[in-house]
Amino acid sequence: MKIELRALSEDNIEQCFKLKVAGDQMQYIASNEDSWKTAEENGNVARPFAIYCDGKMVGFTMFAFDDDYEDPNDRYWLWRFMIDEGLQGKGYGTAALQVIIRYFKDHGANNIRLSTKETNSNALSLYRKAGFHETGEMNGEETVLQLDL
Repeated sequence: MKIELRALSEDNIEQCFKLKVAGDQMQYIASNEDSWKTAEENGNVARPFAIYCDGKMVGFTMFAFDDDYEDPNDRYWLWRFMIDEGLQGKGYGTAALQVIIRYFKDHGANNIRLSTKETNSNALSLYRKAGFHETGEMNGEETVLQLDL
């Protein structure tokens, strides 16, 4: 299983917009199209990518890299991470998360932060298995998790 992150372009953006999470997960994550709009509004820090496995698009992710932010613990965020509903449960999420972590390490991050609702048990399980831990902080109604690199 070869996972890679590819920048969104005219060649793949429409396909990315068609990817969807399972119905019961929609409450936890914005659509990829809405995430793209957020990326355009935050072009100085947002880094959106399509996730590919063996040349096939399987998901979407977006990072926030703000090297100028005052608090070094709040500079690097995993803003979005999804695997298409028809491809979940096949190991893509676990494999992609390892590639994402490597990306952060390779680009100088000292940690990765993310937030999700406490009821998002599947995502929390995935993140905890990868080494993320709760910080005790809240981001609105979401709990903040951090992985120290």
